Amino acid sequence: MRFPHLFVKRITATLVGLGVAAAAHAQTAWDMPTPYPASNFHTENIQQFAKEVDAATGGKLKITVHANGSLFKANEIKRAVQAGQAQIGELIISGLANEDALYALDTVPFLATSYADSKKLWAASKQAVEARLAKNGLKILYSVAWPPQGLYSMTELKTIGDLKGMKIRSYSPTVARMIELMGGQPVTVQAADLTQALSTGVVSANLTSSATGYDTKSWEQLSHYYDIQAWLPKNIVFVSKKAFDALDQPARDALLKAAAAAEERGWKVSEEKTAYYIEQLKSHGMKVQPAPAALQAELLKVGEKMTAEWAEKAGPDGQAILDAYRKLK
Repeated sequence: MRFPHLFVKRITATLVGLGVAAAAHAQTAWDMPTPYPASNFHTENIQQFAKEVDAATGGKLKITVHANGSLFKANEIKRAVQAGQAQIGELIISGLANEDALYALDTVPFLATSYADSKKLWAASKQAVEARLAKNGLKILYSVAWPPQGLYSMTELKTIGDLKGMKIRSYSPTVARMIELMGGQPVTVQAADLTQALSTGVVSANLTSSATGYDTKSWEQLSHYYDIQAWLPKNIVFVSKKAFDALDQPARDALLKAAAAAEERGWKVSEEKTAYYIEQLKSHGMKVQPAPAALQAELLKVGEKMTAEWAEKAGPDGQAILDAYRKLK
């Protein structure tokens, strides 16, 4: 029996529609809020990570990156992923320090001031950080360090006394504590809002990396950068455990493989670009220099005090991490 032509067309259209629906069902789409501009090296690394996941899963897992706090602000990202409003996100670990002192470890001043030491500190603390985030239903995929943190100012600084009363941008509780010990006034400003905060006088100094100084064109408001290399804070890319577990095994494997590659690439790029960022600050007229001896000595004393404070807050777990880290040095 021969089917009428119109009937055949209808069957074909139905089958095609079912195929499209099945393909759509097979594809998983994740939203990924991040706090930094699209041009920032962390974001560029994440974009490449997302492309590699897409390619490795044959398009079955697509990650849409929402940069510069456009979907959720930096301090909202963890909660958004926990609540299922996004499946994956990026944040700076020390931004969670109010939840647990352990998260503040990599911003303890002068504890780990080089890339090599920062990697050792992460090796000593990673398991404990993973365990705490797991309690919130979150899984770390990878971590990447920022360049060493320096001190930006509108004026020349000779001693710590020159910072007294100055409004200084903070991005975590640990940074705020350091500013207090330096005699300044901490003002919390997220990276996406830093340019405006500087231009409107909300802050007149800043403790951050050469990368953030470059991203925000700090030379337009600030004249001095002191390369004190206080610490190398780390960002983590993390995922909802529920969303991760919902993937099939090949997709999970592809995600973890891309994450491992992103971590290796990110650390390498961070270190390589540090010199570039410093040169950019110089080329735009900013005076870049080490801290004067008197200022550096006073800052080191602040670091010693904060290390002791952190160990007391973090308790036995924190002391165990410090001991493990010092054995690796």
